[in-house]
Amino acid sequence: MSYKTDLKTDNRKNANLDPITDEPGAHPVGTGVGATLGGAASGAAAGLVAGPIGMIAGVAVGAIAGGLVGKAVAEGIDPTLEETYWRENYETRSYAKGGSFGDYGPAYNYGVNAYQKNPGRKFSDIEPDLERDWDTASADSRLDWTDARYATRDSFERLNDSARRGAPDAGNSNIR
Repeated sequence: MSYKTDLKTDNRKNANLDPITDEPGAHPVGTGVGATLGGAASGAAAGLVAGPIGMIAGVAVGAIAGGLVGKAVAEGIDPTLEETYWRENYETRSYAKGGSFGDYGPAYNYGVNAYQKNPGRKFSDIEPDLERDWDTASADSRLDWTDARYATRDSFERLNDSARRGAPDAGNSNIR
């Protein structure tokens, strides 16, 4: 197999293909989170104005709109580009001095996944859940949560800060 074919296969594996359309960019978690939050918010608002029937209609409309927003947030992040950023920059972080990317990479990826599941939330709000699940998510990393949390928070905050600024630098081709 040629290098070009290998690269094409690797890119296809990392494209996050939609299981229905086979197009890149499937983000079921982002869509689901957005649908849940949007549905709840819209349903509550409609219930205040139009009563129980308005609440039901508001939940349905809000779920659709929220799902689209959640999908857009998740699609704005390219985990492969985030990994490239961290692979090239992890050694500049004081917490990573003397460590390997093999150890810190899973923690950075964990932060990206955490952000995709919790856009707009504070790291401190979700950290207890992340700590609890680190042993399962840690892959081949030798880090315990005490050390991994710095890299996880770093990647989470990079995406969160970028989203707040509306900047296209994290999660896409304009890597900073």
